[in-house]
Amino acid sequence: MRIFRDINELPNFKNAVLTIGSFDGVHRGHQKIIKRINHLAKEIDGESVIITFDPHPRKIIYPKDDSFVLLNTLDEKIDLIESFGVDNLVIVPFSVEFSQQPPREYIERFLLNSFKPSYIVIGYDHRFGLNREGNIDLLEEYSPEHKFEVIQIKKQELEDITISSTKIRTAIKEGDIEGANQFLNHNYKISGIVGHGDKIGNTIGYPTANIEINEKHKLKPQEGVYAVTCDIEGLHKKGMMYIGTRPTISGVTHKQKIEVNIFEFDDNIYNKPIEVSVLTRIRGDQKFDSLSELKGQLAMDKIAVQDFFDTPPPEVHSQDRVCIAILNWNGEEYLESYLPQVLYSSSDPINIAVIDNASDDDSVAYVQDWHPEVQMIQLPKNYGFAEGYNRGMEYIDAEYTVILNSDVSVKTEWLDPILEAMDNDPTLAICQPKILSLEEKDSFEYAGASGGFLDSLGYPYCRGRIFNNLEKDNGQYDDEMSIDWASGAAMVVRTEVFKNLGGFDSDYFAHMEEIDFCIRARKCGHKIKVIPQSTVFHLGGGTLDYSSPRKVKLNFRNSLYTLYKNENAGSLIWKLPVRLILDGVAAAKFLTEGKTSNIKAIIGAHWKFFSQIPTLTKKRKTLKKIIQKHKVGNPTPQSRYSSSIVLDFYIKGKKTFDKLSK
Repeated sequence: MRIFRDINELPNFKNAVLTIGSFDGVHRGHQKIIKRINHLAKEIDGESVIITFDPHPRKIIYPKDDSFVLLNTLDEKIDLIESFGVDNLVIVPFSVEFSQQPPREYIERFLLNSFKPSYIVIGYDHRFGLNREGNIDLLEEYSPEHKFEVIQIKKQELEDITISSTKIRTAIKEGDIEGANQFLNHNYKISGIVGHGDKIGNTIGYPTANIEINEKHKLKPQEGVYAVTCDIEGLHKKGMMYIGTRPTISGVTHKQKIEVNIFEFDDNIYNKPIEVSVLTRIRGDQKFDSLSELKGQLAMDKIAVQDFFDTPPPEVHSQDRVCIAILNWNGEEYLESYLPQVLYSSSDPINIAVIDNASDDDSVAYVQDWHPEVQMIQLPKNYGFAEGYNRGMEYIDAEYTVILNSDVSVKTEWLDPILEAMDNDPTLAICQPKILSLEEKDSFEYAGASGGFLDSLGYPYCRGRIFNNLEKDNGQYDDEMSIDWASGAAMVVRTEVFKNLGGFDSDYFAHMEEIDFCIRARKCGHKIKVIPQSTVFHLGGGTLDYSSPRKVKLNFRNSLYTLYKNENAGSLIWKLPVRLILDGVAAAKFLTEGKTSNIKAIIGAHWKFFSQIPTLTKKRKTLKKIIQKHKVGNPTPQSRYSSSIVLDFYIKGKKTFDKLSK
């Protein structure tokens, strides 16, 4: 990250995406804004820029405000912003003169002349210039002529940021460090220089480093003893920290001190910088009758701190644990119908994100107006299902991501059986629920039914659906079991696994990309299961009609892509010709049905496949490296139905899953 402290020495930023703010605490709310500008900069091949001020404007505007406190010193803020991948940080020296700029001068001389932005990301109520007369409307006046776009941070999000900051400060003042750290999404830090103390700690067997903080407004935790980690001179050490006035010790100034006893450490570190991460509060400050009694309590404190480090942290189900990601393109009708149900998908807190593929209907406005609690990720164009999710997932860092079609209706707490199964088995990386038809709720739905499988030639089928034959759901497939692939209509995936394995193949655009991804995951040793205790209802064909020629082309093309990319060379030599012959048989069937457009779709799929063989060959090599890098165990076996599902279905008349093994 480049850091600039003089606005007269700024470089020419490339397609700058900038935001402005104090970013005190750099907490969860701020981190969402940072992600937004980082990814927006990536979209336009530009640079992310954060503009902040030093001193904090309130110090200058309200110099006598003794209640003012900061969560970060400037150096702490710089380190945190850098850790979240920002390209540039501009620290503007804030003064009375700077605050007195007329709003138009602020825009023209400061923002436009210094940064030449492509995007400015600010709050709807952002004010600037003399008497705070400048606002977002004035800024947008300059937008057409200077070719930049203003993106508003919605009201709900700004309120969440303010609420989070207040909760963090309250928690720290009350000694609830763990609660504060949850809101921060990182550990609260105290940094400064190690100064000389009274050396009383040495006399009682607990030598301490006295921390001198150069920021008088830095918020200090409630007085007491804390478990901490310390970073000093490249070393990372555990320790216990005391904050208080040392009421037990006589003959000293009872001024508040911050002292750290660093475990297994006795180096001379006077005048060295130190950074302390505060983890939990052990007890409050106390006055003891003697130094001997204090020494005994410190011994118990050290045991408590060591127990804290030795005890696994409790399982915390935060909102960042689960994110339901819904891809949308002109789906206002579906969002209105099904999104309200999604809000109650789990008994645990969840985040919901709608990834919008540049819709030109009112779906974005609907979500923003009616569901401000839902994160809206707006992409600049329609990337299709595969690349749309890849780009949207860049904004998501939850432990689990739920990939959910916009035309899926869900029950209250439908996610809980799946989350329980995945929590209990770290090797279980992908799950799907039982998927029934929304229009015929006693029947399985085409897109996944009760789990997906592949035959020996790579043809997909499901428990409850083989080709276009859909079974009634009589509970015959309600057992939890391992499967070859999970449906992209309702798939729960460990976010880290999705990202490590490269997500979906964007060349698929839509259909079968989840099968290709699941093959990759199984090759890495991950498990995939269907959990039928969880049930959803899919409209089916809501986003693209199953019988449309376009879907036929995508399915035939993507099926060949998947076969070529994932089969070993020895099998591919004979499987590919057989597949092409069977595709020809399918074309002949369409001919007898008078579906000539579908025949053209198959021909088009084959032409596209053959033209992409050089690219697919390169992908085979790339995927091999990805799998090798992220392998967690032996490949998870595929069901490998020994026969051909095509022959068994059309020749032998085996129309249902339970007949295949007979």
